[in-house]
Amino acid sequence: MSDVRKGYIRPVDFKHGRVDMTHGSGGRAMAQLIEELFLAAFDNDWLRAANDQACFAVQSGRMVMATDSHVVSPLFFPGGDIGCLSVHGTVNDVAMSGAKPLYLSASFILEEGFPLADLKRIVESMAHAAREAGVPIVTGDTKVVEQGKGDGVFITTTGVGVVPAGVNISGDRARPGDAILVSGTLGDHGVAIMAQRESLGFETTIQSDTAALHELVARMVEAVPDIHALRDPTRGGLATTLNEIARQSGVGMMLREEALPVRQEVEAACEFLGLDPLYVANEGKLICICAPEHAEALLEVMRTHPLGREAALIGSVHADPHHFVQMETGFGGKRIVDWLTGEQLPRIC
Repeated sequence: MSDVRKGYIRPVDFKHGRVDMTHGSGGRAMAQLIEELFLAAFDNDWLRAANDQACFAVQSGRMVMATDSHVVSPLFFPGGDIGCLSVHGTVNDVAMSGAKPLYLSASFILEEGFPLADLKRIVESMAHAAREAGVPIVTGDTKVVEQGKGDGVFITTTGVGVVPAGVNISGDRARPGDAILVSGTLGDHGVAIMAQRESLGFETTIQSDTAALHELVARMVEAVPDIHALRDPTRGGLATTLNEIARQSGVGMMLREEALPVRQEVEAACEFLGLDPLYVANEGKLICICAPEHAEALLEVMRTHPLGREAALIGSVHADPHHFVQMETGFGGKRIVDWLTGEQLPRIC
């Protein structure tokens, strides 16, 4: 019997069905997938309008925009998945300017044959993360590529936000004498991904730290509006991120190895895998660079928030024409903490 009779259309089979080329064709199957999955999960007034764009009001002030593509492998990992990661990553990129994230867009590239059950799980994870963050997904797009020309699903998210008056946070504002703070333990996300890929077992499960940091940032900015720089150390980890800021600001940095917060399980896993925690990705941590007189106040504020309980002062900024990032080791020596060379962990976010 026909699936289409008297206006009836069989619901999408999210339990056993798979993505096929009709889901990206622009026809009935695509409209049905959008309505039964994306609109149902992300539901809000902007999406219900069913336009090709979202029209929204914004507050006065400077606008911030960030975009990020997510190609993580595996798609599901301890502590998260590509869905929540795609929301958290863009919310955090907007928040690192001190802005309040307002809206997100989401674009999906789906591979023919991808299980609809997995797609539903990813989309529902995104919806949950967006609701928890209070940042709605207001517009999006879906495309399907032939089997073998993708890798399940890729997601691109774009976010916009507004910076409060009097806030000027930028990677070129680090100054000699500034303090370098980190909001928590390093390397959790990257090790969680690698452990899952390699099917490694550890006595304590290492989970990704993926999380939206904008509420933590808002508290920090409220306490100290003159934060100089914020950055989330994702690909390339702490070491690469600090080298980026050092180059932007034309300064050097000195870290203290003994002050770096790294979980014992992460240290052990990195040693086993031949990785350096300083270069391993994080998805729920931030670096803060501020005037030294503001460091203690910021640490106090960070430690009162669930995502900043293990915040630490890990080093300082100094004048250096070479813009080197260095570290005082536990043995009393010094070493250069250089840029990441090559790809330590591919497909990490």
